[in-house]
Amino acid sequence: MILLRHLIRGKQMAKCSKAEVRRLKTALHWKIPAAQRQRIQMVLLRESGMTQPAIADAMGMSLSTVNRAHMAYDHGGIKALKPKPNGGRKHENMTLAEEKALLAHFAKAAGAGEMLNIHDLKAAYEERIGHATSDSTVYNLLHRHGWRKLMPRPFHPKRDLAAQNAFKKRLS
Repeated sequence: MILLRHLIRGKQMAKCSKAEVRRLKTALHWKIPAAQRQRIQMVLLRESGMTQPAIADAMGMSLSTVNRAHMAYDHGGIKALKPKPNGGRKHENMTLAEEKALLAHFAKAAGAGEMLNIHDLKAAYEERIGHATSDSTVYNLLHRHGWRKLMPRPFHPKRDLAAQNAFKKRLS
């Protein structure tokens, strides 16, 4: 960790007021993530007059990382230095509430004893999001909302009834 007691307001690269520097120094004593602490240190080193390449060398970071930390602080203050959360549904087509609303229409039919036709659900889903999607996306949607019973189709779409009846007669 770099000690920041030696900070003197220099003319080179300084952009903060004395009050902001005091807030940044105070923020170092808060219980914050290590990444946020490092970004605060980068801003404070800039305020002491160090250049970005010197800060990058001192902190063991790349120049672009230092530059991003400085720009984030300049545009958003201390809150902008907080690390972004990882995870979540980054590539969602619809929010969970929108998915629930879509399934509500089909839940009425399922509650009345009808079977859910996955092709109808997929068509409604694709119409809502505005582009084609795979069957697995729709199955994942159903799984996400607790719909779980999948049934095989009752007959093959290209069945030949005459051939089936002839087979049954031959066995009898």
